[in-house]
Amino acid sequence: MSSPLHQRVVESLGQRIVSGELAPGRTMQADGIAVELGVSRSVVREAVRVLQSLGLVEPIKRVGVRVQPMSSWLLLDPALIRWRLHGGAKGTQLRSLTELRAAVEPAAAALAADNASDLAGAELISLAGRMRAIGRSGDLVAFLELDIRFHETVLSSSGNEMFAQLHGVIAEVLRGRTADGLMPEKPHEEALQLHLDVADAILGRRPDDARAAMARIMHRATEEMAHIWDGAPRVFLD
Repeated sequence: MSSPLHQRVVESLGQRIVSGELAPGRTMQADGIAVELGVSRSVVREAVRVLQSLGLVEPIKRVGVRVQPMSSWLLLDPALIRWRLHGGAKGTQLRSLTELRAAVEPAAAALAADNASDLAGAELISLAGRMRAIGRSGDLVAFLELDIRFHETVLSSSGNEMFAQLHGVIAEVLRGRTADGLMPEKPHEEALQLHLDVADAILGRRPDDARAAMARIMHRATEEMAHIWDGAPRVFLD
């Protein structure tokens, strides 16, 4: 288990790298990092190993720790998603993630209608019903957790292990949207009904209906957030 000090160094350096404060090609020395952040070199070494596993840095013998270009980053890692959402490129990150969701989640819903167990279908019906009740009450914290579980269950019920691995991505997007005040005070009735429609179509083995209802959910999300990324630059990796 990582120590609080180790995690603090990971968070500090990770956020500075994804924000561009520490630009690609920048070389840092472990001693300098230790002094700047007030930690030991062993803590820095452990943090560097984590950042290296995320593709953010590469230790160079007798040189130091070099910041890597975005093309090396594990962009779908939940930590990177969180850091980018809290940085200056939030608009670009939100657009990319929303486009990813719009491409994947309708297909996942259609697959779930073919492949989900009856138990999973019933769970989706239950989650959608609870989302409607909680959403109408205005409890966005409780609604968020139900919403995450709903979308994770759709992904995991698709029978596609690649889709299922995106659960952390979806969770970070939904948490970031709520934390940044991008949700209405109460979820719209249409959105609540659409989640019920997705669940009903999956339980009823109607893949076309499941795909269409999830696509409408994604369309609503895009419309509600498009103003955030208006004019934000596209990212082209080398």
